[in-house]
Amino acid sequence: MRIGKRLHELRKDKNMTLEELSKKSGVALASLSRMENNKMAGTLASHTRICKVLGASIGELYRQLEDAGKIVESVAQSMRPEHFARDQKARLELLVTKTAGKKITPLILTLKIGGETRKEQDAFGTEKFIYILSGGLDAVIGEKTYSLKCGDSLYFDSSLPHMFKNRSRAEAGAILVIAPPVS
Repeated sequence: MRIGKRLHELRKDKNMTLEELSKKSGVALASLSRMENNKMAGTLASHTRICKVLGASIGELYRQLEDAGKIVESVAQSMRPEHFARDQKARLELLVTKTAGKKITPLILTLKIGGETRKEQDAFGTEKFIYILSGGLDAVIGEKTYSLKCGDSLYFDSSLPHMFKNRSRAEAGAILVIAPPVS
C-alpha cells in the first residue's frame, strides 16, 4: 500500500509538521516519516489516528489507491485478442484483453445468413445484453423468440437457455455484453 504522497498532501494542507502529527496522533515520528516515503505501510489503527488529527476520512487517505486500481483499456481493432468461430456462419470477437477480473465481457457477434449460435445456459446470476448493429436476428430465450432488427436491444438472464439465429437476408452484427454473477 502506497499512501505516502497522499499522507504528505493531507499533512501539508493542515500546515502541520511530522513532529506535530506524531505528538497529536501518537504515531511514532519515524513511522510517519517511513509512511510518507513509502517505506512502511502502517496499520489501519495508525491510519485512523492520523486521519482523525488531520480531519480527513480513511477514504480520503486511500483515494489514490482507489484511483490507481481503476482500469482504462483501449484496444485497437487490429489488436483484438481473440476470435471464436462457432461454425462457418457464427463468430464472436472479444473486444477487450484479459477478461479475468472484469465485471463485463464485451463481444461482437457476427452471424452470416442462416447462421446461429449453439444453445447456451450460463451460471445462475449471469446476465447478457445484445444490441443489433446491422441486419437482424432472432434471440431464442427459454421458450420465447424475440425478433430484433438494427438498433434493437435485449437484456436477459442468461441462466435461461438461449441462442441467436440469423433468419434475415443479410449478415447480422451485434454487440454482446456478458456480465458474470456478482460475488
